[in-house]
Amino acid sequence: MESTRLDRRWLGGRVYGYVRDGALVALCHHAANLVPVAARGPAVEAFARRALDDGRTCSSLFGPEDAVLALWKLLEPDWGPARSIRPDQPFMQTSRPSSTIKPDPLVRVVGLDELDLVYPASVAMFVEEMGVSPETGGRDAYRARVAHLVSQGRMFARIEDGRVVFKAEIGAVTRDACQIQSVYVDHELRGHGLGLRGMAAVVEATLRDWAPVVSLYVNADNLPARQVYERVGFTRTGSFATVLL
Repeated sequence: MESTRLDRRWLGGRVYGYVRDGALVALCHHAANLVPVAARGPAVEAFARRALDDGRTCSSLFGPEDAVLALWKLLEPDWGPARSIRPDQPFMQTSRPSSTIKPDPLVRVVGLDELDLVYPASVAMFVEEMGVSPETGGRDAYRARVAHLVSQGRMFARIEDGRVVFKAEIGAVTRDACQIQSVYVDHELRGHGLGLRGMAAVVEATLRDWAPVVSLYVNADNLPARQVYERVGFTRTGSFATVLL
């Protein structure tokens, strides 16, 4: 919201606001995802009504667990069934680089001239995480999104002989915090520490260049990833949920 100034060209959808006693107390972004912010009780009900009136444009809901599951309970009769419901996703944060894990010096910001190289890895990670291709219905929209992240200097990778062996993105950025997403390690190279040292490098660069706090969220059953994040300094501060449609 801060970076787009609520310009719909960049938001890709709409932002609903809930006002109580003259003050804005909750938000909900409805675009490719439906994302409630600080929503509870009457705000959740109002956002559900508005989303139903506008019609579904999203392929998932995600955000704070209580709000997402309450919102889905109201939307499910019209939008269900869900492909997958993922509760209790640890939301994790750190505000300092790892003091114990040496950052991978080969992890760097990706250049726009490397878009064709990193794009397949982005697609592969999306399919692995979401269970569907981001190119369903055409590749232009997803490729444009990846290109935007690369053009902003928000994609990091380790590339060896034209092969992306590690990748991570900064998906959302404000002055106060940013969120890392789409962390990828080549299947054939997993278990060799690339993710651990790669994440240490990304956290170090992100804290230095982007924001004083770095966050992410992860599936509850992804124990290897959770262990990596904990080892590079992340601690759990909340719970997210995701509903895939």
